[in-house]
This record gives sequence, structure tokens and C-alpha cells, in this order.
Amino acid sequence: MSGYDLNSLNEEQMQALLQTEGVVLVTAGAGSGKTRLLTHRICYLIEKGVSPYNILAITFTNKATNEMKERVSQMCDRNVWISTFHSMCVRILRENIDRLEGYNKNFTIIAENDRDKIVKELLEKFGCEAEEKDKVICHLESIKNKGLDIDEYFMPIREYDKSRNIKIYQQVCWGYEEYLRKNNALDFDDLLNKTLFLFQNFKDVLNKYAERFVYILVDEFQDTNLVQYKLVKLLASVHKNLFVVGDEDQCIYSWRGANFHNIFNLKNDFEDVKTFKLERNYRSSKNILNLANNVIANNTERMKKNLWTDKSEGAPPVVYSAFDERDEAMYVAKTIEKMLCEGYSYNDFAVLMRINALSRNIEEGLLSYQIPYKLYGGFKFYERAEIKTILAYLTAFVNPKDEIALMKIINFPKRGIGDVAISNLQEEAGEEQLLAYLLSDRFKFSKYFNKLQKFVETFKKLWEEKDVISPVDFVEKVIKQFGILQAYAGKDEEAVNRLGNIDSLVSSVQEFVEENEDSTLADYLANIMLKSDSDNIQENGFVSVATVHAVKGLEFKVVFVIGLEEGIFPLARASFSNSEMEEERRLMYVAITRAEENIHLIHTAKRFMYGKSNYQKQSRFLGELGIVDKTKPSVRANVQDMLDKAVEESYRSGFKTGDVVSHSRFGLGKIVNISDDGLVADIDFEDFGKKSLMLNLAKLEKVEEDDE
Repeated sequence: MSGYDLNSLNEEQMQALLQTEGVVLVTAGAGSGKTRLLTHRICYLIEKGVSPYNILAITFTNKATNEMKERVSQMCDRNVWISTFHSMCVRILRENIDRLEGYNKNFTIIAENDRDKIVKELLEKFGCEAEEKDKVICHLESIKNKGLDIDEYFMPIREYDKSRNIKIYQQVCWGYEEYLRKNNALDFDDLLNKTLFLFQNFKDVLNKYAERFVYILVDEFQDTNLVQYKLVKLLASVHKNLFVVGDEDQCIYSWRGANFHNIFNLKNDFEDVKTFKLERNYRSSKNILNLANNVIANNTERMKKNLWTDKSEGAPPVVYSAFDERDEAMYVAKTIEKMLCEGYSYNDFAVLMRINALSRNIEEGLLSYQIPYKLYGGFKFYERAEIKTILAYLTAFVNPKDEIALMKIINFPKRGIGDVAISNLQEEAGEEQLLAYLLSDRFKFSKYFNKLQKFVETFKKLWEEKDVISPVDFVEKVIKQFGILQAYAGKDEEAVNRLGNIDSLVSSVQEFVEENEDSTLADYLANIMLKSDSDNIQENGFVSVATVHAVKGLEFKVVFVIGLEEGIFPLARASFSNSEMEEERRLMYVAITRAEENIHLIHTAKRFMYGKSNYQKQSRFLGELGIVDKTKPSVRANVQDMLDKAVEESYRSGFKTGDVVSHSRFGLGKIVNISDDGLVADIDFEDFGKKSLMLNLAKLEKVEEDDE
């Protein structure tokens, strides 16, 4: 067998591989060679006479599936059923779904946006607002992740909630299921649930697969939800030869149903489970592993293990205390540029964040140094749906003739204006531009006036203000008065990111105005278009900019973890829940263990968030790493050092309370207060009132008293 070499396994891996019979649980730390173990086990079974037809390997990502297939093919030149859970279920359903009423093997799989549209239409039939859609979706996902019948799920809820809405949600869920059935369609969760239903209700279907698969292997077992766990349990019910590899320290998907307790449940559901630990790491240096071990040791719900390596100590970890988010971005870009000169490639770098709302400044920093990058875990900042929506609103104000922008906003948030209505409105407008028609007295006689009345009135009011107030204030009013925040509100991971992205957009306007005196909204939009169009040079690879969730399973020579501040990483909501805080810590562990050679951990003293610049408290995780004091002599690991420098600069300029100053935009003003740290001055301007400006950025000029 080409490429198949048991001598390449370490002692712990070999012990696990040789335990071929029964249920085996392997707790595999990050970078411990679990893929190597899984592929060698498959080839070992085949070498011992097991038919490839009788082996099933289940993974969680297409990337992992393809990698495992390729390795097995190279090592033992055999075809084995290796697939993700969802792909496996599609294959089973194609062969057996005709057992379920209304379905046949030609079923289609609908996307999430199709699901959302169906739910919205059903809610409308019950006279409910479209805003209720997210609540229904949450119920649907919970029903399917738990593998429950709809009535079974709602029964306990209706015991304490007698509201009309709950009854409607239940009816909409049934209506949604009926719609899918009539259309011979399944959503992604159905792929798992319908397969489970077949196994539980048609024993011959279950036996066909449970008899066939004598040996079952499951990767990333900590990420299984309840339905996936039940599927595995049923598939292994005949031969009971189950080999699962997982690491509860890397369970970071509980928000979508993953339950690392399935690792522990395994011992309750099967007899004589053999457990093996893989603690030797092949990826990272000793310094990086020390960080990972230190931080994850603070979690209590885990099996104790300690990663180790025979690699060198490696470069010391760097903690960088940035002044603000722009300093953070510049540090990342400058460090990458320096390391590129030392022989590193673009592909060697990853910039990781807890929420992708932090990516804008990083993207702009990389662009300013002409460093090509690729954004994972979301669209590039200015291509995200919520950002494009706001930019379309702003474009309509800057250029009312732009009907492309108008088409994006006329029915967002929902106003009941569909394609037919738009076509009719364009006919009513005739030769006149559509927006101009909507703002005219003629439109008051249209049958669509009531639906668009609030939109028109808001637009007219803001039109009068757009050249009077600052661009930042105008953008904030557009977001607020058109109800954009409410449209994207919610408690799930996606909603948190979207609201953060919107806040980051406001921050970008603020920064642009500060850096470009007398700039207009049109200038800002033109600047955005240039930036969005400039990062197309990827011939030599790219730097990865990603959420931590997006890079699980990947590795990079150099990793930057940004936004290490309380409220960001960990998220603020985790402070109220021990289980959520432990998941945040697991995310930190995953972020650290992506690094092979170098890791840079960055937090800011200040960050523009929620419409203002806030002092930031460094993440508790930095304290848990045990490196801040140790690295202080060689890096700026102390925020106070940074603040002291800024204070020194502001004092060197000679500003003090009572000084009269001149600003190019705001004119003459008097400093009425300077913050304790010397960074921010409250200035009472003659024509603009009181403004708070950062002394090292505001470009103030002191006016001598006899010059007043």
C-alpha cells in the first residue's frame, strides 16, 4: 500500500488504531494528527481483510472529506464511503425517501433564504408582521436540531405561553413542512431528520445500513448535535464497532446545536468504551502550546489533557497594546510587510477575530500596504448585505437618479412593495425618475402611497438635513429613521455580527471625515468604491482574514488575534453564563492553536463602538495566558505605556484648559476640559458648540490671546 506506514504513528496513535473492535473514543488535542490516525485506521482495517464496502467514515466539512478521501486513495488505493453527515443522508434519502408520503428520490434541497421567504409568506397569511420570521425560524431550527415532532415541541411551551402568536408559530411550522412536502423539497436540517425518521420507523431501512457498516469512524465528534448523535448510535447498533475522534476543547458550535457532552454520553450508551488521549502536537511550537494549555485549563467541563511537542520553544508570543483600531490594523499590516521581507509568504498569515465586524479596519490596513487578502467567515466588509443596504440608502441621497440603489431600498425594510408594484410605479412615473416621482405631489394619488408614505416622508425630512448636519450624524439618522437596526436585530450569532458591522460602518465615516477635512458624503462613497475595487491582486497568494469559527481545522505559520477586549472576545453576553464563557474560551484555544510559529495577540486601549470612542478593558483571556508581565520588556504589553506616550505628546504641544484654539472645520474654540489621560479635550467652538476631540489627531492650532 503506497504511503501507508504504521511507523509514522506515535505510540498513543498506534494503541488507538490497534483497538479495532468495540467502541473507541479518542480525545485528540489540536494538531495531534487525528486525520493521520483516521486514514491509517481505514487502511489498517482493509489490510486485515475488511471490505471497503463495510467501512463508513463521517466528517463535518467537505474540505475534511476531500482530504481524507485523497489520503486513503494514495495510501491503499481503495474507495471507501467517506462523507459529511449531510452528504451521507442525501445518499440514504435518494434510495429510501419514497417511503415517506409525498416524497420521491428527485427531491430538491432549498437554501436558507428560500426557507425564510416561505416562512414570511405563511406569516402574512396569518396577519403577522414579517418581523416575526426570526422567531419562527428559531423554533424551526430548535425542533429539527432536537429531532422532535412539531406538536411535541410546542406542547410544553403552550403550557406557560397562551398567546396567539405561539399558536400561529406552531401553525406556520406545520404550514412550512406541508409546503416542502407539496414541493418535494427538504431544507438542510430535514436531510438529517428525515433520515433519522426513516431509521426509527422503517427497521429494514436501518438494517440495510447498520448491517453493511461493520466499522464506523466519526471525526470531530464534539460537534455532533442530538440528531447526528442518534444517527451514529443507530448505525452502530448492529456491529457496535464505532471509532470516534473528538476534542471537547474545540467545541465552538453550540449555538447551532453542537453538544460536546455527546463525548461523555458515549460511555453511557455503549458498554466497555475504550478511551485514548492524543496529546502530542505536531503543529505548534512549545511557546504557543503553553498559551493554549494555560487558557483552556480554566474550563471545568473537559477531560484533562495537556498538549506537548518535541519542537523547539519557538518565537515568544507577542502581546501588542494598540492605541485604537487603526493602530491595531497598522501593526498587523506593518508586521506582515516586515515578515514578508524575511521570507514568509502571504499564505502564511491569518488575522483572526471573534466577530467579523472588526474586519473593516484590518482590510483597509492591508489595502494601504497593498497586501492581498481573502476574507473568510463572511463577505468582504463593503460587500455584506447590511452594509450594501445602507450604502444604497446613502447613494440615493447623493444621486437621486440612481435607480439601482432605489431598487435595493424601496422594499427594505419590508414595505409590501414587490416586483409587480415596482413595475406599476415605474409605469406611473412615466418619463420622470422614479424617486423624483415618489417625492412629488402626483404620487399622493397612487394606490401605493400608503405603503410608501413613511418612506417618502422620512426621505424628504432627511433630504433637508443632508447638507446641514455632519456626514456622520446624517448616516446615523438614516440608519435610525429608516429602521435598519430593527430589521437586522436578533440574538443569534449572525445578528450580533450584522449590528456590529453597521456600527463599524458609522466608525468608517467618522474616520474618513476626520482624515479628510471638508469631505462630503459623495467623497466618502467614491472612496469606498475605490477601496472595494482595489484588492484583486492575488497572484502570490493572500493573507487570510477570518472569524475564529471559519478557520477551525486550518493552520498558519503566523497568526494575529485581534480585538482581545472584554465585550468583544469574550462577547459581553458570555459574562452572564458560565457555559457561554467556557465556549468563548474554547474559541480562544482554537484561535491560538491555529498558529505554528508566531502568534500576535492584540488589544486596543480605545475602540470606536456604538457611536462613540470607548476605553477598552483587555480580555480576561490575556491574563489567563500568563505572558503579559513576562513579555513587557520587549513588547508594548502594557496599555498604560501607550497612553503615557500619547499623554506626553499632547502635553508637548502645550495645550491646557483655557487655551483658545483654531480648527480648520470648526473654527475658533476654547478648551474647557482635558481628560485625565491627556488624550481628549472638550472644546467649546463659537459656531459649532462643544466637541470632544483627540488632541493627537485633531490638528489644532493654538491661538495667542493677542491674536484673538
